[in-house]
Parts: sequence; C-alpha cells; structure tokens
Amino acid sequence: MHEMAICENIRTLIEEQARTQHFSRVDRVCLEIGALSGVEVEALRFGFDVVMRGSVAADARLEIVETAGTAWCLPCAVTVSIGRRYDPCPRCGSHQVQVTGGEEMKIRELEVT
Repeated sequence: MHEMAICENIRTLIEEQARTQHFSRVDRVCLEIGALSGVEVEALRFGFDVVMRGSVAADARLEIVETAGTAWCLPCAVTVSIGRRYDPCPRCGSHQVQVTGGEEMKIRELEVT
C-alpha cells in the first residue's frame, strides 16, 4: 500500500513547515488528487489518520479535492475528459490521446494555529 508512504511524506512536509513557519497545530489538510495519479483515495484517508498520530496534524481534518483526468485528442484537436489512462476519446473513440491533466497530487491548503 503506497498510500502509507505518501502519508508519511505528507507528515514530513507538514512538520518541516511547522518548524519554518512556527505553527504548532494543523486543523485541516486539503489535498488535490488527480484521477490518473494512481492514488487510492480511501486507502489514503485511512493511512492519514494512522500516520498523523503524534504529529502537529494529529487531529487534522482531511479534505480531498479530486480532479478529473484530461487528455488531448489528436484527431478531434480538443481536450477531453478521461476516467483512466489509455481510455479512448469519448467523442471519436480514437486512442490517439495524450494525457494533459489529472496525474497530480499536491497539498493544496493547510489550516494551522
């Protein structure tokens, strides 16, 4: 389950920011996760609670904003939404699509005190 490793990296980033920005508690963590990122959102939610114990984010509320996968269809010459990597273009059915978005995962916001 690589989601636990992701949570550990999030914890490390939060603790580094707590030291440099001088805050002692995180009340809310907002993550942005793309549909094509390969992250299992429910596993990440479970791992977050476990990994954050004993940290400045121990009682933080986790919010996840999921972003759609997008791709450029060469035959249609437009950006289309896709649910999975290697999906065909929903307009023309072509597999000549190039992923342009939805692969990201980032910390969008921290609410701290």
